Amino acid sequence: MSHTAHHIHEQFEPRPDAHKLAGDVNGKVDYEPHPERSIKISTEHEQIMQKIINLYSGSASEDDMQVYDKDAVYDDPFSYCDNRYKIAGQWYGLPMVFSGLRTLKTEVVKDTPTEIIWKMQHEYTPKGIGKSKAVNSLISLGLDDQGKVRYHKDMWNEKDYSHDGLGKFFKTLQADVTPAMSRPPKTL
Repeated sequence: MSHTAHHIHEQFEPRPDAHKLAGDVNGKVDYEPHPERSIKISTEHEQIMQKIINLYSGSASEDDMQVYDKDAVYDDPFSYCDNRYKIAGQWYGLPMVFSGLRTLKTEVVKDTPTEIIWKMQHEYTPKGIGKSKAVNSLISLGLDDQGKVRYHKDMWNEKDYSHDGLGKFFKTLQADVTPAMSRPPKTL
């Protein structure tokens, strides 16, 4: 891990307590959003959240990508990106794989000046298959004092994915290769 990525992990990586933020009465983690329970957030944080939802919906734009700092980290079950250009590769690549992408519902569960965490139900329709699949996840954004996303974590279950070993190697490899195929703007 580079010095910059290590610094971002130390200072900005969200470490959400899935049981506290998304636990049900039986102690099981429930990532299904309940919009009526969503906490109120500032207009600035609403704008950040909307830009991220736009990206999940397959409509990546340079404007939406500016929500990320140039050295931001994106961390999900399949990829680990350590700069905005590699992150853009993931978002610009979604329409290559999916014919349909849409956010069905969200629930903000935590909001501080430096962190936004929400549950999200998102529907993915792979090309050539035509059958949609809804996935519930916990989205965590670590923000700097300028309101830029420095760390974006997408958890699909209560696990916080590894940043070490073979899993990290494959996640990083995927992040390094995808921009060559999806060709996001070089200006990112």
